[in-house]
Amino acid sequence: MHRVVVLALDGVIPFELSLASRLFGVAVDAEGRHLYEVLTCSPDGGPVRTGADFSISVEHDASVLATADTVVIPASETFAEIVDSAALPAPVAEALAVIRPGTRIVGICLSTYVLAAAGLLDGKGAATHWCHADRFQRLYPHVALEPDVLFVDAGRVLTSAGAAAGIDLILHLVRRDHGSGVANHVARRCVVPPQREGGQAQYVERPVPHSADTGTSATRAWALDRLHEPLQLTDLARHAGMSRRTFTRHFRAEVGLSPGQWLTQQRVDLARHLLESSDLPVTRVAERVGFGTDTTLRQHLHAAIGVSPGAYRRTFRA
Repeated sequence: MHRVVVLALDGVIPFELSLASRLFGVAVDAEGRHLYEVLTCSPDGGPVRTGADFSISVEHDASVLATADTVVIPASETFAEIVDSAALPAPVAEALAVIRPGTRIVGICLSTYVLAAAGLLDGKGAATHWCHADRFQRLYPHVALEPDVLFVDAGRVLTSAGAAAGIDLILHLVRRDHGSGVANHVARRCVVPPQREGGQAQYVERPVPHSADTGTSATRAWALDRLHEPLQLTDLARHAGMSRRTFTRHFRAEVGLSPGQWLTQQRVDLARHLLESSDLPVTRVAERVGFGTDTTLRQHLHAAIGVSPGAYRRTFRA
């Protein structure tokens, strides 16, 4: 069983601390067997002061990190000290030193600073909360920060933006490990959206739209029922009762992607589901999702996740 160890540090934010146990903890296979074991530790095994008005007790000290397949570090209010000094506190550095080479490491929100201060993000892409992006870039110029995205999968080390983006990142990991069927089950159990791609924009401060403004959610729902059709921007704008320019502006403000990027993403997601759950030939999958040909499907799937339809089906076939 895949072991996930959560490192709780003083000042840990309770919501972020709960994400790993809640999401990984409900991931099961077709027979109902748990796919992950989740343990929580502190550097010395003692109680941890949270960022709220209570402390928590943990069952393990940092030595358990040496047994982890995945380490999750939730955000802590004390990380502001790292933000100000770019120095890694000794207990944190000693805990990280226990982690085996090759172990997957997940940083949620401001814990990106911890990973950067430890040198784990040098030359890699990363995400962090948009409020702190400018300071992060000044402190860690060797990290390729992507300040607007929800999360970044850099292979061994993965980082997310704010608290809710941690949910997206963990669901991404479950999907990467076990396919969309398991990830969707986890999302349903926890009543959260099943997928928001890492490249989706963070919802930074934006003016509240005028009450007369019309959203695009109904058109998105309409389009999802017609992915097999050759939908164009004109078709979407017409359904929403807007000009192409107005529709594009509203769409990007609500979703963080252009209509074309969103359509491609939805078609890739549906293709992945069909490859996992059906025996349809790749050509038929391409037609069902609106890519038309298996060549086009292959190009888009490889651009999204780096594998061919055949390789994806062999890996994740239910």
